[in-house]
Amino acid sequence: MSHPRTPVDVDLLDPDVYAVENQPRLWRRLQDDCPVGWHEPKPGVPGFWVLSRYADIMEVFKDPATFSSARGNILGTLLAGGDPAGGQMLAVTDPPRHRDLRRILQGGFSARSMRRIADSVRVVARRLVAEAVERGGCDFVADVAARIPLEAICELLAVPVEDRPRMLELTSTALDADSTPLAAARAQSDIMNYYAKLVPERRANPQDDAVSMLAVGVIDGRPLTEVEVYLNCYNLIIGGDETTRFSAAGGLLALIQHPDQWRVLKERPDVIDSAVEEVVRWTSPALHIARVATVDTTIRGARISAGEIVSLWIGAANRDVEVFEDPYTFNLARTPNRHMAYGFGPHFCLGGALARIEMQILFEEIRNQAGSVSLAGDVEYSRSNFLAGVSRLPVTFTRDRAEVVPTAGHG
Repeated sequence: MSHPRTPVDVDLLDPDVYAVENQPRLWRRLQDDCPVGWHEPKPGVPGFWVLSRYADIMEVFKDPATFSSARGNILGTLLAGGDPAGGQMLAVTDPPRHRDLRRILQGGFSARSMRRIADSVRVVARRLVAEAVERGGCDFVADVAARIPLEAICELLAVPVEDRPRMLELTSTALDADSTPLAAARAQSDIMNYYAKLVPERRANPQDDAVSMLAVGVIDGRPLTEVEVYLNCYNLIIGGDETTRFSAAGGLLALIQHPDQWRVLKERPDVIDSAVEEVVRWTSPALHIARVATVDTTIRGARISAGEIVSLWIGAANRDVEVFEDPYTFNLARTPNRHMAYGFGPHFCLGGALARIEMQILFEEIRNQAGSVSLAGDVEYSRSNFLAGVSRLPVTFTRDRAEVVPTAGHG
């Protein structure tokens, strides 16, 4: 038996709703009052479903046949009519093609590739943290957190070392919320043009990297088109940059705000794995993911019609009291920690393992080199209803008096 639609009484399209001080109250309100709520349409904007409970979101993630990604996977795209990359780019493709495309891309995430990337990230992270500690502080976002994922992406795509400064600059411009629309569009175009030149080289001389895997990849006996290769390179860049940057910055801020957890990080080397998971759960940079119902279905008694948009609020799910003990407590030793910041099911983030390696290395370097960390100015946040996090984090570091012990790379 279906129930009447329960309206959501907050405008979830307004970025200001997600101010950091508002989120706990917002998530509790959605989960308690309308766990499967209906966001009323506005002029020119269709209505959509709002899911905030972990169990309901998990069921959607596990059922791509009923809840499709092919028209898009975020509200902004779906409400505007759909994603033109649907069916071509991994994140917005349904099985079985999604499975085949993912299998091609996974070759770029081999154990050997991960070791190579980890070694490169270790060198860069150690240097950036050392420089920040030596100076006595930095804007942690611009000087450290933003540069780690871009280094990993360049290594993943095997961008030649001499091209990396330019690619880092283009990627930063393309993704920076402060870039003008024209500057961002030009940067995106330049990135595409770069890969347009790189792909033929990799087809002729494949390497152990994601671009080569795409360039020589075949599905149903047919190679991927050049557009598919470019789109999936871009998907890796977009997917790997902002989420890790926001997690790293938000994690350091959480450590500053919770001195007891800073001590845990410093005094318990064994806690690094669970610490990374807790930082990712705590920050949950991707506030939502979205799907489109392919058939009429029911969730928690609510009747969802084919063609309707279903939004999944990851930020809320990662604070669900039904799953997490004391979900509003930051606890680096939390275990188990079944957060869904990287999604779940067939669309589980392909780069999740890489993101974990980046975070582990970065926080190991901070733990090993910094004696203390504190705020040195006002924290600034991004304004978005999709990706949210710390955009500026001025900090003061003091040097650790203990001898820095180099840590081996991770595979």
